[in-house]
Amino acid sequence: MRTTIIALITACSVGLMAFAASAATPQRVKVTGEIVDTWCYITEIMYAQGTAHHKCAVWCAVGGISVSIKGTDGKIYMVLRVEGDDTSVANPKIVKIQTHHVTVDGDLYVRDGVNYLIVNKVADDKGIINMTHKEHGVQP
Repeated sequence: MRTTIIALITACSVGLMAFAASAATPQRVKVTGEIVDTWCYITEIMYAQGTAHHKCAVWCAVGGISVSIKGTDGKIYMVLRVEGDDTSVANPKIVKIQTHHVTVDGDLYVRDGVNYLIVNKVADDKGIINMTHKEHGVQP
């Protein structure tokens, strides 16, 4: 009986450790899409894409609002860090490419349905290609 209990506890411990290890392991990915102002995009307070929203997106990034990539796959990837920089708050690298269409290489962590991305390299930057200001006006 004692051997069975020890075997069961050992099996459960090994299973829990394997689950914890897989949850913390990033997936190497390449993501293509537009850098967006996460707050305005998620809350839909303003039209949060392209040239119509560029000025507000820069202000929000400088003010510490999280920046994301709206991938061509339709998913949102919250950017935690760019190219080894230790901060995502008012990160000059992020501010410089706000609303640009980019392709990045990075490490993806998925937790509770949220995609977190550590960008290791901005592989391609096409600049602002989503010309929305004629349709929506410049906001704010």
